[in-house]
Parts: sequence; C-alpha cells; structure tokens
Amino acid sequence: MTAVLDGWTVARRDLLHWRAQPMTVVFGVVFPIVITLAFGYLFGGAVTVPDGADYFAFLMPGMYGMTMLFGLGATMVAVATDLAQGVTDRFRSIPMAQSGVLIGRSIADLLNSVLILAGMLVCGLAVGWRPASVPGLLAGAGILLLFRFALLWAGIYFGLLTRDPGAVTGVQMLEFPVGFLSNAFVAPATMPGWLGAVSEWNPLSSTVAAARQLFGNPGWGGESWVAQHAVFMAVAWPVALMVLFFALSVRLWRRLDR
Repeated sequence: MTAVLDGWTVARRDLLHWRAQPMTVVFGVVFPIVITLAFGYLFGGAVTVPDGADYFAFLMPGMYGMTMLFGLGATMVAVATDLAQGVTDRFRSIPMAQSGVLIGRSIADLLNSVLILAGMLVCGLAVGWRPASVPGLLAGAGILLLFRFALLWAGIYFGLLTRDPGAVTGVQMLEFPVGFLSNAFVAPATMPGWLGAVSEWNPLSSTVAAARQLFGNPGWGGESWVAQHAVFMAVAWPVALMVLFFALSVRLWRRLDR
C-alpha cells in the first residue's frame, strides 16, 4: 500500500507536467490518428480484406495495437530523461518505497495511453469502424491496455538500462520491425515459413487478433495453435512480460548507484 500511495504521488507529478505542457499530450493523441488516416486512405485500396469487409473495420484493431506498442519509446525517454537530469537521484534520496517511482511512472503512462486509445477509438468511429457490442468494445480495449501496461515495464527497464535519452533512439528503432512483423497489416500465411511463424508468435499479433475477435472485426484467422487461442495468448503474453520486466526494473533501480 505504501508503494501504491508513493506511486500515485509520483504520478501526480507527471500529470502536472501535462497541464504545463499540453501540446505534448495533444501531439501524442493526434499523431497516431494522422498515421491511421494515412494508412486507411492511401493504402486501403491496395489491400484485399478478408471476406471483402470494409478496410477500416480490418485496419483499426491493428492500428490500436501498433499505437500501444509505440508507447514503449515514450516511456523509455521519460525514464532516461529523469535519470540524466538528476530527478531520479532526488527521488532515491527521499524516504519512500523503492518501487514507488516506478509504479508512479507506470500509472502516469497508462493514463496517457488510455487518453490516446480513446482518441483512436473516436477516430475509428468517425471513419466507419464499429465494434459488434459494448461488452466486446470494453473487453478489446482492456486487452490493448493490458498489452500497453506490460510494455510500460519493458520501457522502464530499458530506460533505466540505457540511462541516456539519446541512446534510447537505437532501442526505439526495434519498434518498427516488431510492429510490422505481425498480423496487423499482413497475413502471416503470406510470409516465408519461418517468418510467418515468428509473426504468429509475436505478442502484438496475439493482441491484435484478440482485439479483432472481441470487437467482431474481420481478421486473417490461421490454423496454428497460437492463432486459434488468440485471446488466451493476448493475456498470457502481457502477464509474462509484466512479471519479467517488473522484477528486472526493481532490481536495476536498486542497483543504480553501484
């Protein structure tokens, strides 16, 4: 409980930054919407959607998943910047729970992700995307935010590991191959055998496939075990990643001064 309370105090610091720098929040919401519209209207006519469905009905769950993935870089930059500017050292000198700063960062970034996902959902509704039901909408959004929360801890860990905001760029470059090596835009069955297998086992693929299933939107399907159990894997992957990177982040936090 102490760690949670300390974490909320730290999260409030980041929320105050939103009020002081609102354009950062606005850009975070607008940028993925612009990318979505570019994909939909520039490339939509060249893509064959399963069962002849509307392209935006197919595209939007993939873009929701990609947006959650690309939030990884923002978390890394925030953590590395606090380290470089000495903010982290000041927190470490205060009598508070060691994990409180990390929990605060995860709370603030998750709230930011909720705002970004809400903007994306509104964008989807505006271009004709529709979920099949309200429970499906809530379940799909929950799956996406669970994936983002797991990646938050990966971002915290890599931010603590690199320490230099400039060095984060190299790690951010991995977001693109991970994002495109998934079922968000292309069916894994159309890829070379080994590449398709990697794509199907990509955690993002499970999240996107589960979101499409819960939203009632068209997807690629697939005969593999992981494709047939997308919802289960969309929960299992984030839980495993969360446990791993939370433990690594707390351990690295405690060893920062060594």
